[in-house]
Amino acid sequence: MAAENNFPPIPGFIPLQPCFYQDFDEEIPEQHRTMCKRLYHLWILHTITLAVNLVGCFVWMLGGGGVTNFGMAIIWLILFTPCSYVCWFRPIYKAFKTDSSFNFMAFFFVFMAQVGISIIQCIGIPGWGNCGWLATISFFSYNLWIALLMLIPTLFFTATATLSFIALTKVHNFYRGSGGSIGKAQEEWTTGAWKNPHIQQAAQQAAMGAATGAMMPDQQYSSNTPQYNDNQM
Repeated sequence: MAAENNFPPIPGFIPLQPCFYQDFDEEIPEQHRTMCKRLYHLWILHTITLAVNLVGCFVWMLGGGGVTNFGMAIIWLILFTPCSYVCWFRPIYKAFKTDSSFNFMAFFFVFMAQVGISIIQCIGIPGWGNCGWLATISFFSYNLWIALLMLIPTLFFTATATLSFIALTKVHNFYRGSGGSIGKAQEEWTTGAWKNPHIQQAAQQAAMGAATGAMMPDQQYSSNTPQYNDNQM
């Protein structure tokens, strides 16, 4: 029986249902749990940053910054909050859950674009709906207090871009160190193993069994396994 979806957590009075099941303790192996949770917290920080940016762009608009930036900030928040969760967090969640190279590759492809977008948001090109460094610094000559308020989302964007780059580097180093490759991802795509829950479960169980066997090597041999002594070597 499939587990009942629990994310996003929606209050009972709203006539909508959660779309995903998420449980780090149950689904993510212990050795990957910390990294997976940190990426989830990074997604939360990204969402908070877009919300703070919306407030900053609203203040910017009141100070004469134009309606375009405020409208774009609304689009950033409404569009990129669910898209970032579906397009890069869910792939890395499933990658850690099932040791799927295909999902790792999907994460790298989307998250690299996310890092690039975060850097652009951090820069703050006027008209793009982001209170970045260019927009904030240029507004100091018009209104000091509004520029100081715009500085808050600018610092959020800077933190998000920096942490996103660090996270990308750490996940890439982990993936390469674990023996992952593009060829393995292509093989999963060709065989369809990336979307078959039964194969994913079997792969996870096999990986867990291999880890257990590595910890207890003396129990891996049956009575039929030939034994060798020093004279036979």
